[in-house]
Amino acid sequence: MSVASASPGAQFPSPPGGFAPAPVQSTRRGTELILIGFAILITTISLVLVEASQEQSITWDLAKYAATYSALFLIAHLAVRRFAPYADPLILPIVALLNGLGLVLIHRLDLADAQSAAYFGLPVPSPDANQQVLWTTLAIAGFVAVLVLLKDYRLLARYSYTLGLAGLVFLAIPAILPSSFSEVNGAKIWIRLPGFSIQPGEFAKILLIIFFASVLVAKRDLFTTAGKHVFGIDLPRARDLGPILVAWMVSVGVLVLEKDLGTSLLLFSTVLVMLYIATERVGWLLIGVGLLGIGFFFAYQLFGHVRVRVSTWLDPLGDYNNTGYQISQSLFGLATGGVAGTGLGSGRPAQVPFAKTDFIVATIGEELGLIGLAAVLMLFLILVIRGLRTALAVRDSFGKLLAAGLSFTIAVQVFVVVGGVTKLIPLTGLTTPFMSYGGSSLLANYLLLAILIKISDAAREPAVPKKKGPAPIADAPTEMVPRS
Repeated sequence: MSVASASPGAQFPSPPGGFAPAPVQSTRRGTELILIGFAILITTISLVLVEASQEQSITWDLAKYAATYSALFLIAHLAVRRFAPYADPLILPIVALLNGLGLVLIHRLDLADAQSAAYFGLPVPSPDANQQVLWTTLAIAGFVAVLVLLKDYRLLARYSYTLGLAGLVFLAIPAILPSSFSEVNGAKIWIRLPGFSIQPGEFAKILLIIFFASVLVAKRDLFTTAGKHVFGIDLPRARDLGPILVAWMVSVGVLVLEKDLGTSLLLFSTVLVMLYIATERVGWLLIGVGLLGIGFFFAYQLFGHVRVRVSTWLDPLGDYNNTGYQISQSLFGLATGGVAGTGLGSGRPAQVPFAKTDFIVATIGEELGLIGLAAVLMLFLILVIRGLRTALAVRDSFGKLLAAGLSFTIAVQVFVVVGGVTKLIPLTGLTTPFMSYGGSSLLANYLLLAILIKISDAAREPAVPKKKGPAPIADAPTEMVPRS
């Protein structure tokens, strides 16, 4: 018998005892645990360095911060191990390190506030690091709750219109409330009640991303239909521009009614990128950029607070004692830090107003220098890349758009924050994800992270071979049954 006519079994005979079973795919949860251990170690050493630089003794408060932080992220790791075992092993450790460094810097600024109060003979304020630990606890609880309750992220698509409506309501509430219940530092973005305050726009961005991901998947044919062909670019048809015009009007409304440039830019740019990912048409990007330019041009002409932001951006020293003081102090702090920084606890970051919230990046640049700031930005870059890698790996279109939208909104937020602090773009008032002091931002970003981890788990989970069961009735062969 020739080789060509030989059976496959004759060419490749089975070894004695048969073939070995395929190796079980590793979940890499051990790698995640080791990396979280490194994040805990870096955070603890940083807390000790801050205390040593401030000539403080090692107190039980310091041990409390380190122990609570360690316990929270070990709980988060166990939740991922149980409910998302195949998720990307780098996402949670990166967030743990960012959150830990933010806690260190907030504690460092607490010490500066205490020293300033003692110098002027004022009562020492309660440390904000305690509150940040509490909010981190609530955020981790929300993170675990999403992992437990959200069995399949695709269920979110069923409620997309309800979630989208809830997102719009969350955005609108601060605009319609009286300023005494919604305005802080000139921006109407809060719901302020006695003993309680929340920033609903942080949660609205997640709900609207889910809504747009679902709509883009359901109406993809509508968005991919080409209109006029101009200079080699397929522009969409005029009758298909409704959704992007609605997103544009929402973003302009946020800018005008709530004086919130950051959220306006964040929402519209995220929708625009998701639209481009869904259609792969540059024409949508061109139309979106044009609409964005038109909106900001008319906002600049009609509203004084927009002109103040722009003039402060162009010349912060021109009105140093008023509107330009904040950005000027930030630039001075970055210049003081230089390449290597002054060292943790050795700078004067408290000279910058809102150093714990909007300007925590300036604190990083002053005490850790360009090297430390670049390292933090690299962590954010890796986080975004892993999220986009999840979007590429997941099998369904809704998951791809949702993961890409959630990842890109983190990237835009970091760009807007760092750009404002370094005077690349006008100040926006956004906070740095996972690092800035504040409960709403921290909780919302951990909910976003939980959804991203669920998508990552689905993307990396090995395909389970279907068990061969009985043939369906329609496919079953006919059979002669003898008459009894």
